[in-house]
Amino acid sequence: MVTLLIAVFVVLASSALCSGSEAALFSISMVQARGQAASGSAGGKAVLQIRENMQRPIAAIVILNNVANIVGSIIVGGLADVALGSRWLGLFSGVLTFMVIVFSEIIPKTLGERYATTLAPWVARPILVITRLLTPLILLVEFVTRPIVGKGGASLTVTEPEIRLLARLAAKQGSIDKEESELITRAFRLDDSTAREIMTPRVALTWIRGEQTLAEVRAEVIASQHSRILVMGATRDDVVGVVLKSVLLAELLEGDERRVVRELATEVPTTTEGETADKLLLRFRELHQHLFVVQDEFGGVSGVVTLEDVLELLTGEIVDETDQVEDMRAAARALRSI
Repeated sequence: MVTLLIAVFVVLASSALCSGSEAALFSISMVQARGQAASGSAGGKAVLQIRENMQRPIAAIVILNNVANIVGSIIVGGLADVALGSRWLGLFSGVLTFMVIVFSEIIPKTLGERYATTLAPWVARPILVITRLLTPLILLVEFVTRPIVGKGGASLTVTEPEIRLLARLAAKQGSIDKEESELITRAFRLDDSTAREIMTPRVALTWIRGEQTLAEVRAEVIASQHSRILVMGATRDDVVGVVLKSVLLAELLEGDERRVVRELATEVPTTTEGETADKLLLRFRELHQHLFVVQDEFGGVSGVVTLEDVLELLTGEIVDETDQVEDMRAAARALRSI
């Protein structure tokens, strides 16, 4: 009888370990696996190795689980026949089946899924060792199943809609703030928005001519709400450069009103209407610039796009105390309709 009880315990425990390990490895996400591997732990690296190629480790677990259930049940059945007699063998088999379902399947898989991040590093290394030991048998199984299931599996990727959904769910559950969720969602707008969509259009630009003197542009400079003012040549498509309003005001304060505006202008970089906001952000950082002139397909000036325009995709409309118009693009559309 003691031998029978020991055999039942071994069968239930071995099957439970296989079921729990399988559930833990399937439940841990690729992001969590990469995070554990980045921590430098051997278990974390093993988890990532398994998550990157789940097919053979899971095959090893399934083989072990079936060996425990089938072979173990045969051995336990023989011991039960000797210890209890054939009269009680049917009842014993029913009880054993119930115990396997509850204690070797439902409970281990539930715990494996619930505590996946804790359990996965503990079971990953032994699973890798077992996978190597069972490689010949796994290769045989792959050879038999390949005509039906094919070779390899689906790549483990996370799509943009999934990330958006996870951010919303995390905000609802309180894992992250609502503002953080909105920022994550808005970040995806960067590669979907072009310079044409976020720029200040040509009709709403503030500009002065390069050949004018400071005395001639004095009123325009003082009235301008922009910190940077475009300097144009003979036409509005002839961009000389850009000048800081603070520089112009400093020159006016010093009394040098006969100085020509062109002398104070600096070169301004250009971009195309189709340039996406994420690329604009990189260029702003690389060039240490705050403003680009947006050109159309013919080289004419369509408008200007600023670093603030790009950041507003992430933060929403930014309005400071100097802004007389909250939305320059809406104002430009209103001017066109007049």
